[in-house]
Amino acid sequence: MNEPLWVPSAERIRRSALREYLDWLQVREGRPFDDHDALWTWSVENLDSFWLSVVEYYHLDVSQPWRQVRTADPMPHTRWFPGARLNWAQHQLRRGADDDVALVCVQEGGLPEREISFGVLRRSVASAAGWLRRAGVRPGDRVAAYLPNTEHAVIACLAAAAVGAVWACCSPDFGADGTIGRLAQLEPTVLIAADGYHWNGKVIDRGDVVAQLRDGLPTLRHFVHVPYVFDRPDPAGSVPWADLVATDEPLVFDQVEFSHPLWVLFTSGTTGLPKGLVHGHGGITLEGLKWSGLYAGLRPGERIFTYTSTGWALWNIQFNALTQGAALVLYEGSPGHPPGAIWEVAARTRADVMLLGAAVITAGANAGVSPRGQGLDLSRLRQLMVSGSALPSAGYHWVMEHVSPDLRIDSTSGGTDISGSFVGANEYAPVQVGRIGGRLAGVDCAAWDDDGQPVVESVGELVITAPMPSMPVYLWNDPESVRYNDSYFDTWPGVWRHGDWVTIHADGSVSVHGRSDATLNRQGVRLGSADFYDVLEPMPEIADTLVVGLDLPDDGYWLGLFVVPANGFAVDDDLKQKIAATLRTRLTPRHVPDEIVEAPAVPHTLTGKRLEVPIKKMLAGQPLEKAANLAAVDNPDALRWYAQFAADRRWRLR
Repeated sequence: MNEPLWVPSAERIRRSALREYLDWLQVREGRPFDDHDALWTWSVENLDSFWLSVVEYYHLDVSQPWRQVRTADPMPHTRWFPGARLNWAQHQLRRGADDDVALVCVQEGGLPEREISFGVLRRSVASAAGWLRRAGVRPGDRVAAYLPNTEHAVIACLAAAAVGAVWACCSPDFGADGTIGRLAQLEPTVLIAADGYHWNGKVIDRGDVVAQLRDGLPTLRHFVHVPYVFDRPDPAGSVPWADLVATDEPLVFDQVEFSHPLWVLFTSGTTGLPKGLVHGHGGITLEGLKWSGLYAGLRPGERIFTYTSTGWALWNIQFNALTQGAALVLYEGSPGHPPGAIWEVAARTRADVMLLGAAVITAGANAGVSPRGQGLDLSRLRQLMVSGSALPSAGYHWVMEHVSPDLRIDSTSGGTDISGSFVGANEYAPVQVGRIGGRLAGVDCAAWDDDGQPVVESVGELVITAPMPSMPVYLWNDPESVRYNDSYFDTWPGVWRHGDWVTIHADGSVSVHGRSDATLNRQGVRLGSADFYDVLEPMPEIADTLVVGLDLPDDGYWLGLFVVPANGFAVDDDLKQKIAATLRTRLTPRHVPDEIVEAPAVPHTLTGKRLEVPIKKMLAGQPLEKAANLAAVDNPDALRWYAQFAADRRWRLR
């Protein structure tokens, strides 16, 4: 084991929600559960019993009983708790007294936050659900949204779920093409859209985009207008948001089958049409209870602040805090305007848990932000959950030095695919720099080599060998599961291959090395792209990097590193030599690239992931229009630069 950066105290473990569950489980099972390792081992050996324990411990509310825990069908056809009927939204709203805070809404710029109680939230959801029913929305119909991270999105999502409709939302930072490419697949009958959003001190007008959406979604019967940033008349033919929540209604939840579709989450869609992942009411409810209770450890009256947009799975995941009677802090705007804004919001709203992307932490650190140095009161913050990509080693040290020396850093890995995590920390796990705490209960995952054999202390493919309730029930417009199987089960039938290179260490901790479909394989040794970024990102001369490996004819190989210099620097010979020496010393000589290229920018998906695979495809000769979907890219001009680079250099790479 690496030298731990932080170790939980015995008192913290004793007071944790996880320990309370383990004490209950000991009585239920008549055997000891001394720590999380014991829980994980039991959970994967007794998968049905584990999920039944979650059902019992958190009092899953079903209106009709199930016939069995799960069917015997192999993944992806396994169905959980067939026969059971329930509603996800009902579980989100069943706790919290009417006067307890449910939502804390914060807008960029330090404006006073708006607090919404559970009572007001329930009344608003009941009103909106009643309007949807009167508008003819029935179970299975699709309700689409184009909304920022505000109470409007939360209310609309819960209302759609309450009537059994299928929810799908795009963030307003998506353009018209990217949004239509997602939502048009669903043939929605209702669109709920805002007029704009805030970013970096500016008001971004989305009126024209919303008009394009109305024209580009021919199945719409109703359009609900949310006047969020402008005081304008409602567009012709629209229903004002105020009308949606104006009429008091009884709070009614349509009871749907356990696997009834709840929402559609889209992959980044960097190549081809975005993939629509359909998640079910029951599976998301179970995964959410496990995550919010056992791993976020949330309790009534606490608050979780998730920095996310409505287009990222973190937005959906955060909802589950409501099942524990905890409140959501909703922040709308840029995380870095002004620099360190999210830490000021966390202090002001008295957040107990934060959930955010690793890139947000890195950006703040690179900007010289220091919440402790600013005197921010983060004394209530006990846990920092990090997702999206691996947190660089320097990020761990920055958090301990500049946020809090007594903070559980919970680096996680999972994704949109399951609306949750496969691996993460737990109350017993020490924090080790560059490592994730371990595998989560109910997740039978391993690292496999090319022969399909599990490996320890060696890089392998992340695989899931037993089903999870929150796996997609199907993919949209994929009736024969062809795309589903091709996406996850093409290598080993019946075994989920996630597409990440990982190392599972002897102590149970996990290292994530990057996407396996962007694998760097030099001299027969697999290199993880995340390892490069971990080493290079802390260098003050560097703003961003991207590494790509390409197989050449006659068994050749080209390893290229694209570097975006920080302001005031250039990628000259001195910096190239420093980069090479750093990689050689910190990693291995194999990590020294064949070429270091100065680039104007690194393009990312709209959720912040580097476009390694599309750029690799272009270098291999694929045209831009086939390699990537520009509507799903944060900087299309940057991607065009890489396409031109590929065209100019192709003679050297063949």
